[in-house]
Amino acid sequence: MQVEVRFQLLMKCILLYLFIPNIPVLTCTSHELRAAYARNQSTGYSNVRSKNEKGCWASFSRPKKTSEYPDMIKTNQLDLEHRSLIRDFFTRFPPEISEHTFTNFFAWNNSRPVYFALVDESLVFFIEEKKSLANRRILFGPAAGRLSLAETIEIFGSTIGGAVRLPADSAAELTAAGYDLHADRDNADYVYRVEDLAQLAGRHYAKKLNQVKKCLNAHHCEYEPVTSSLIPDCIAMQQRWCASKSCTTDPGLCDEYLAILSMFENFTELDLIGGAIRIDGEIEAFSIAEQLSPGTAVCHFEKALPGVQGLGQLINQWFALYGLTDFTFINREQDLGVPGLRQAKKSYHPHHLVDKYILSLDTDEPVCKIFVQGCADEQD
Repeated sequence: MQVEVRFQLLMKCILLYLFIPNIPVLTCTSHELRAAYARNQSTGYSNVRSKNEKGCWASFSRPKKTSEYPDMIKTNQLDLEHRSLIRDFFTRFPPEISEHTFTNFFAWNNSRPVYFALVDESLVFFIEEKKSLANRRILFGPAAGRLSLAETIEIFGSTIGGAVRLPADSAAELTAAGYDLHADRDNADYVYRVEDLAQLAGRHYAKKLNQVKKCLNAHHCEYEPVTSSLIPDCIAMQQRWCASKSCTTDPGLCDEYLAILSMFENFTELDLIGGAIRIDGEIEAFSIAEQLSPGTAVCHFEKALPGVQGLGQLINQWFALYGLTDFTFINREQDLGVPGLRQAKKSYHPHHLVDKYILSLDTDEPVCKIFVQGCADEQD
């Protein structure tokens, strides 16, 4: 009886294959199939058969167009409702680059919308390509999951113009696959030991420590953790900071103000860590961070009102000393190629940099660098 049942099942499979030719014959996993499918797109019509680098064969017997497979993938614009999904992936696949936190995606959504797609149990992130007539998107860092960057590029094909914010391991993978990449020094992340910033020990931190002492000698300073009750004071301080910097006339500072406001308005939901300094009853400085990966925090914003000597150095030290006790490292994001900001970040003697790279898939129209504010208020 078992032999007869198996024979009947076999005959049904053969009939399905013969009379429903749109069904691909698979002998590999779903992501391997997609990679093979991407390689087949340029060959045209029926009975296409391809073998990938793992020896996995896939057959198709229908005409294909370049954008057919990507059109089948649902792409979402990121919003607060996606917080749990994205955090779950970043928890299981901890990121290295500072941009890959839900807070970063969400806070800058007004000026730099982020899109994502769920592919092969991986999250792929995109941003819109600027100054392009092709209406393509570019990959925003590597996928969160098991999908490799090379596989991601094969899947999405000509619907993407390139990739930015690629860490060294992803760059090495693409270089080995024959792609040409360019170093993006302006967006390399500065990573420091929390203990170094908290203690400011040693001769190379002497100038920083002197600035801290000047601030403490001239003012009565109090450190407070940022809680929901302190947020209105922090927003009021940011408005005063913006007034001093003429944010309304600077598009970059205006975008940053909206990002900071969005972050404070959703502070509890975003599980952020914050510290602030009060002088003479007023909040005069704050710093906001969150966990990037186990043992490493990332600083999203740090502000100190001008006119108080040493206040920038004090919020930097006190936040490391009182706010980041659960972490070994703090990623203070990039210098954006701004000479003064680069010098300030280097003067704190980073433990290491997280190098990043750019991939352009169109040599005639290279991917532009995407401007993202970092901890841009650091002082010497």
